[in-house]
Amino acid sequence: MSTVPPSLTRRAWHLAVQAVERRTGHLPPVTQAILWTIVAGLAFTLLNALVRELTQQVPPFQAQFLRYLFGLLVLLPLVAWHGPSAYRPQAVGGQFVRGLLHTAGLCLWFVALPRIPLADTTAIGFTTPLFIMVGAWLFFREPMRWERWLTTLLGFAGVLVVVGPRVDWSGQGPGLYHLVMLASAPVFAASFLVTKALTRYESTGTIVLWQCLTISLMSAPLAWSVWQPVSAWQLIGFLVCGLLGSVGHYCLTRGIREADLSATQTPKFLELVWAALLGWAMFAEVPAASTLAGGLVISAATLWLARREARR
Repeated sequence: MSTVPPSLTRRAWHLAVQAVERRTGHLPPVTQAILWTIVAGLAFTLLNALVRELTQQVPPFQAQFLRYLFGLLVLLPLVAWHGPSAYRPQAVGGQFVRGLLHTAGLCLWFVALPRIPLADTTAIGFTTPLFIMVGAWLFFREPMRWERWLTTLLGFAGVLVVVGPRVDWSGQGPGLYHLVMLASAPVFAASFLVTKALTRYESTGTIVLWQCLTISLMSAPLAWSVWQPVSAWQLIGFLVCGLLGSVGHYCLTRGIREADLSATQTPKFLELVWAALLGWAMFAEVPAASTLAGGLVISAATLWLARREARR
Protein backbone atom coordinates (compact mmCIF):
# COMPACT_ATOMS: atom_id res chain seq x y z
CA MET A 1 0.00 0.00 0.00
CA SER A 2 1.45 3.39 -0.99
CA THR A 3 1.81 6.19 1.50
CA VAL A 4 1.83 9.94 1.07
CA PRO A 5 5.42 11.26 1.10
CA PRO A 6 6.16 13.39 4.17
CA SER A 7 7.37 16.24 1.93
CA LEU A 8 3.97 16.30 0.18
CA THR A 9 2.16 16.36 3.55
CA ARG A 10 4.30 19.25 4.76
CA ARG A 11 3.79 21.25 1.57
CA ALA A 12 0.03 20.64 1.61
CA TRP A 13 -0.20 21.95 5.18
CA HIS A 14 1.96 24.98 4.35
CA LEU A 15 -0.13 25.84 1.28
CA ALA A 16 -3.37 25.43 3.22
CA VAL A 17 -2.23 27.82 5.97
CA GLN A 18 -1.02 30.36 3.38
CA ALA A 19 -4.35 30.21 1.52
CA VAL A 20 -6.32 30.83 4.71
CA GLU A 21 -4.08 33.75 5.69
CA ARG A 22 -4.50 35.36 2.24
CA ARG A 23 -8.29 35.12 2.44
CA THR A 24 -8.55 36.45 6.00
CA GLY A 25 -5.59 38.82 6.25
CA HIS A 26 -7.70 41.92 5.48
CA LEU A 27 -10.16 41.22 8.32
CA PRO A 28 -9.91 42.88 11.75
CA PRO A 29 -7.91 40.83 14.29
CA VAL A 30 -10.97 40.08 16.44
CA THR A 31 -12.88 38.79 13.40
CA GLN A 32 -9.92 36.61 12.44
CA ALA A 33 -9.78 35.27 15.99
CA ILE A 34 -13.49 34.42 15.92
CA LEU A 35 -13.13 32.60 12.58
CA TRP A 36 -10.12 30.62 13.83
CA THR A 37 -12.11 29.67 16.94
CA ILE A 38 -15.14 28.56 14.91
CA VAL A 39 -13.00 26.28 12.74
CA ALA A 40 -11.31 24.92 15.87
CA GLY A 41 -14.73 24.20 17.37
CA LEU A 42 -15.84 22.25 14.32
CA ALA A 43 -12.64 20.17 14.40
CA PHE A 44 -13.05 19.49 18.13
CA THR A 45 -16.70 18.50 17.69
CA LEU A 46 -15.75 15.92 15.06
CA LEU A 47 -12.91 14.79 17.34
CA ASN A 48 -15.23 14.42 20.34
CA ALA A 49 -17.67 12.30 18.37
CA LEU A 50 -14.93 9.97 17.13
CA VAL A 51 -13.25 9.74 20.54
CA ARG A 52 -16.60 8.95 22.17
CA GLU A 53 -17.00 6.02 19.80
CA LEU A 54 -13.44 4.82 20.51
CA THR A 55 -13.77 5.13 24.30
CA GLN A 56 -16.64 2.66 24.13
CA GLN A 57 -14.13 0.14 22.77
CA VAL A 58 -10.89 1.15 24.51
CA PRO A 59 -10.31 2.17 28.18
CA PRO A 60 -10.57 5.97 28.57
CA PHE A 61 -6.99 6.52 29.78
CA GLN A 62 -5.61 4.42 26.92
CA ALA A 63 -7.75 6.41 24.47
CA GLN A 64 -6.42 9.65 25.96
CA PHE A 65 -2.82 8.53 25.49
CA LEU A 66 -3.33 7.27 21.92
CA ARG A 67 -5.20 10.40 20.88
CA TYR A 68 -2.26 12.66 21.83
CA LEU A 69 0.43 10.20 20.73
CA PHE A 70 -1.03 10.17 17.22
CA GLY A 71 -1.41 13.95 17.42
CA LEU A 72 2.33 14.09 18.02
CA LEU A 73 3.05 11.72 15.13
CA VAL A 74 0.97 13.87 12.76
CA LEU A 75 3.16 16.88 13.63
CA LEU A 76 6.52 15.13 13.14
CA PRO A 77 6.68 15.81 9.36
CA LEU A 78 6.42 19.55 10.11
CA VAL A 79 9.21 19.24 12.67
CA ALA A 80 11.38 17.47 10.10
CA TRP A 81 10.61 20.20 7.55
CA HIS A 82 11.37 23.23 9.71
CA GLY A 83 13.99 21.51 11.88
CA PRO A 84 13.81 20.70 15.62
CA SER A 85 15.34 24.06 16.54
CA ALA A 86 12.22 25.85 15.23
CA TYR A 87 10.17 24.10 17.92
CA ARG A 88 12.55 24.54 20.83
CA PRO A 89 10.57 26.38 23.54
CA GLN A 90 11.93 29.38 25.37
CA ALA A 91 10.33 28.20 28.62
CA VAL A 92 10.18 24.42 28.92
CA GLY A 93 8.70 24.72 32.40
CA GLY A 94 5.70 26.63 31.08
CA GLN A 95 5.05 23.93 28.49
CA PHE A 96 5.04 21.23 31.18
CA VAL A 97 2.78 23.26 33.47
CA ARG A 98 0.32 23.60 30.62
CA GLY A 99 0.63 19.89 29.83
CA LEU A 100 0.01 18.94 33.47
CA LEU A 101 -3.12 21.09 33.70
CA HIS A 102 -4.51 19.81 30.42
CA THR A 103 -3.77 16.19 31.35
CA ALA A 104 -5.67 16.60 34.63
CA GLY A 105 -8.67 18.05 32.80
CA LEU A 106 -8.53 15.30 30.20
CA CYS A 107 -8.58 12.56 32.85
CA LEU A 108 -11.92 13.88 34.11
CA TRP A 109 -13.19 14.49 30.57
CA PHE A 110 -12.33 11.03 29.22
CA VAL A 111 -13.90 9.27 32.20
CA ALA A 112 -17.23 11.06 31.67
CA LEU A 113 -17.23 11.16 27.86
CA PRO A 114 -18.59 7.67 27.03
CA ARG A 115 -21.33 7.91 29.68
CA ILE A 116 -23.22 11.08 28.73
CA PRO A 117 -24.75 12.29 25.43
CA LEU A 118 -22.45 14.14 23.03
CA ALA A 119 -24.56 17.31 23.11
CA ASP A 120 -24.42 17.35 26.91
CA THR A 121 -20.64 16.91 26.80
CA THR A 122 -20.32 19.93 24.56
CA ALA A 123 -22.80 22.02 26.51
CA ILE A 124 -21.09 21.40 29.84
CA GLY A 125 -17.79 22.37 28.23
CA PHE A 126 -19.28 25.80 27.60
CA THR A 127 -18.79 26.66 31.25
CA THR A 128 -15.06 26.84 30.49
CA PRO A 129 -15.34 30.26 28.75
CA LEU A 130 -16.76 31.76 31.94
CA PHE A 131 -13.67 30.72 33.90
CA ILE A 132 -11.42 31.84 31.03
CA MET A 133 -12.98 35.29 30.73
CA VAL A 134 -12.75 35.94 34.46
CA GLY A 135 -9.18 34.67 34.51
CA ALA A 136 -8.20 36.81 31.51
CA TRP A 137 -9.69 39.84 33.24
CA LEU A 138 -7.88 39.10 36.53
CA PHE A 139 -4.47 37.98 35.25
CA PHE A 140 -4.08 39.71 31.87
CA ARG A 141 -6.17 42.83 32.51
CA GLU A 142 -8.07 42.24 29.28
CA PRO A 143 -10.97 44.66 28.79
CA MET A 144 -14.34 43.13 29.56
CA ARG A 145 -16.75 45.21 27.54
CA TRP A 146 -20.42 44.85 28.27
CA GLU A 147 -21.04 43.00 24.99
CA ARG A 148 -18.70 40.19 26.01
CA TRP A 149 -20.23 39.84 29.46
CA LEU A 150 -23.76 39.88 28.06
CA THR A 151 -23.01 37.37 25.31
CA THR A 152 -21.26 35.02 27.72
CA LEU A 153 -24.18 35.17 30.15
CA LEU A 154 -26.63 34.51 27.31
CA GLY A 155 -24.51 31.60 26.13
CA PHE A 156 -24.34 30.18 29.62
CA ALA A 157 -28.11 30.58 29.94
CA GLY A 158 -28.44 28.51 26.79
CA VAL A 159 -26.21 25.86 28.36
CA LEU A 160 -28.42 25.73 31.44
CA VAL A 161 -31.47 25.27 29.22
CA VAL A 162 -29.76 22.25 27.66
CA VAL A 163 -28.08 20.63 30.64
CA GLY A 164 -30.09 21.77 33.66
CA PRO A 165 -32.90 19.20 33.39
CA ARG A 166 -30.37 16.36 33.00
CA VAL A 167 -27.91 17.01 35.82
CA ASP A 168 -28.45 15.31 39.17
CA TRP A 169 -26.93 17.93 41.49
CA SER A 170 -26.97 15.51 44.43
CA GLY A 171 -23.95 13.78 42.89
CA GLN A 172 -25.70 10.41 42.75
CA GLY A 173 -27.26 8.42 39.96
CA PRO A 174 -26.74 8.96 36.21
CA GLY A 175 -26.01 12.66 36.68
CA LEU A 176 -22.74 11.89 38.48
CA TYR A 177 -20.80 11.86 35.22
CA HIS A 178 -22.29 15.22 34.24
CA LEU A 179 -20.67 16.61 37.40
CA VAL A 180 -17.37 14.90 36.57
CA MET A 181 -17.47 16.56 33.16
CA LEU A 182 -18.31 19.87 34.80
CA ALA A 183 -15.30 19.56 37.11
CA SER A 184 -12.99 19.49 34.07
CA ALA A 185 -14.08 22.99 32.96
CA PRO A 186 -12.04 25.12 35.42
CA VAL A 187 -8.99 22.90 34.87
CA PHE A 188 -9.17 23.40 31.10
CA ALA A 189 -9.66 27.12 31.69
CA ALA A 190 -6.40 27.25 33.65
CA SER A 191 -4.68 25.43 30.79
CA PHE A 192 -5.95 27.98 28.23
CA LEU A 193 -4.81 30.88 30.43
CA VAL A 194 -1.31 29.40 30.46
CA THR A 195 -1.58 29.05 26.67
CA LYS A 196 -2.36 32.75 26.38
CA ALA A 197 0.74 33.56 28.43
CA LEU A 198 2.86 31.27 26.24
CA THR A 199 1.71 32.97 23.01
CA ARG A 200 3.66 36.06 24.07
CA TYR A 201 6.96 34.39 23.31
CA GLU A 202 6.26 30.97 21.76
CA SER A 203 5.11 30.17 18.23
CA THR A 204 1.78 28.48 17.60
CA GLY A 205 3.47 25.35 16.28
CA THR A 206 5.73 25.09 19.33
CA ILE A 207 2.78 25.29 21.73
CA VAL A 208 0.77 22.65 19.85
CA LEU A 209 3.74 20.29 19.49
CA TRP A 210 4.73 20.49 23.15
CA GLN A 211 1.15 20.04 24.25
CA CYS A 212 1.00 16.70 22.41
CA LEU A 213 4.43 15.73 23.74
CA THR A 214 3.79 16.56 27.41
CA ILE A 215 0.30 15.05 27.52
CA SER A 216 1.55 11.86 25.84
CA LEU A 217 4.30 11.53 28.44
CA MET A 218 2.01 12.22 31.39
CA SER A 219 -0.78 9.96 30.11
CA ALA A 220 1.49 6.99 29.35
CA PRO A 221 1.56 5.53 32.92
CA LEU A 222 -2.24 5.73 33.17
CA ALA A 223 -2.64 4.07 29.78
CA TRP A 224 -0.18 1.30 30.66
CA SER A 225 -2.18 0.38 33.78
CA VAL A 226 -5.30 -0.43 31.70
CA TRP A 227 -3.74 -1.33 28.34
CA GLN A 228 -5.56 -3.71 26.03
CA PRO A 229 -4.87 -4.70 22.39
CA VAL A 230 -6.22 -2.40 19.69
CA SER A 231 -7.30 -3.29 16.17
CA ALA A 232 -6.06 -1.77 12.91
CA TRP A 233 -9.33 0.14 12.49
CA GLN A 234 -9.02 1.57 15.97
CA LEU A 235 -5.48 2.74 15.21
CA ILE A 236 -6.76 4.44 12.05
CA GLY A 237 -9.44 6.09 14.15
CA PHE A 238 -6.84 7.43 16.59
CA LEU A 239 -4.77 8.67 13.66
CA VAL A 240 -7.76 10.70 12.46
CA CYS A 241 -8.22 11.91 16.05
CA GLY A 242 -4.61 13.05 16.10
CA LEU A 243 -5.08 14.98 12.86
CA LEU A 244 -8.32 16.62 14.01
CA GLY A 245 -6.85 17.46 17.40
CA SER A 246 -3.72 19.05 15.94
CA VAL A 247 -5.76 21.10 13.47
CA GLY A 248 -8.15 22.15 16.23
CA HIS A 249 -5.42 23.20 18.66
CA TYR A 250 -3.54 25.05 15.91
CA CYS A 251 -6.65 27.05 14.98
CA LEU A 252 -7.53 27.67 18.62
CA THR A 253 -4.02 28.90 19.43
CA ARG A 254 -4.05 31.16 16.37
CA GLY A 255 -7.33 32.63 17.58
CA ILE A 256 -5.90 33.22 21.05
CA ARG A 257 -2.88 34.93 19.52
CA GLU A 258 -4.89 37.27 17.28
CA ALA A 259 -7.11 38.91 19.92
CA ASP A 260 -8.08 39.11 23.57
CA LEU A 261 -8.69 35.71 25.08
CA SER A 262 -12.17 36.72 26.20
CA ALA A 263 -13.17 37.64 22.64
CA THR A 264 -12.50 34.11 21.40
CA GLN A 265 -14.70 32.29 23.89
CA THR A 266 -18.27 32.98 22.81
CA PRO A 267 -17.95 31.35 19.33
CA LYS A 268 -17.29 28.07 21.12
CA PHE A 269 -21.00 27.92 21.91
CA LEU A 270 -21.70 27.06 18.26
CA GLU A 271 -20.19 23.64 18.96
CA LEU A 272 -23.45 22.65 20.63
CA VAL A 273 -25.32 22.77 17.32
CA TRP A 274 -22.74 20.58 15.59
CA ALA A 275 -22.56 18.19 18.56
CA ALA A 276 -26.34 17.72 18.55
CA LEU A 277 -26.27 16.89 14.82
CA LEU A 278 -23.36 14.45 15.17
CA GLY A 279 -24.91 12.83 18.24
CA TRP A 280 -28.06 12.18 16.22
CA ALA A 281 -26.14 10.92 13.16
CA MET A 282 -23.62 8.68 14.96
CA PHE A 283 -25.31 7.59 18.19
CA ALA A 284 -29.05 8.01 17.43
CA GLU A 285 -29.25 10.62 20.21
CA VAL A 286 -32.28 12.67 19.23
CA PRO A 287 -31.79 16.27 20.43
CA ALA A 288 -34.35 17.24 23.05
CA ALA A 289 -36.46 20.37 22.70
CA SER A 290 -34.32 21.97 25.42
CA THR A 291 -31.18 21.26 23.38
CA LEU A 292 -32.64 22.96 20.31
CA ALA A 293 -33.89 25.95 22.33
CA GLY A 294 -30.56 26.38 24.08
CA GLY A 295 -28.69 26.04 20.79
CA LEU A 296 -30.81 28.80 19.26
CA VAL A 297 -30.01 31.18 22.14
CA ILE A 298 -26.32 30.32 21.95
CA SER A 299 -26.08 30.74 18.16
CA ALA A 300 -27.90 34.10 18.21
CA ALA A 301 -25.62 35.43 20.95
CA THR A 302 -22.51 34.27 19.07
CA LEU A 303 -23.49 35.91 15.80
CA TRP A 304 -24.43 39.15 17.57
CA LEU A 305 -21.05 39.39 19.31
CA ALA A 306 -19.19 38.66 16.07
CA ARG A 307 -20.95 41.59 14.36
CA ARG A 308 -20.32 43.94 17.32
CA GLU A 309 -16.62 43.06 17.50
CA ALA A 310 -16.20 43.43 13.72
CA ARG A 311 -17.71 46.92 13.80
CA ARG A 312 -15.49 47.91 16.69
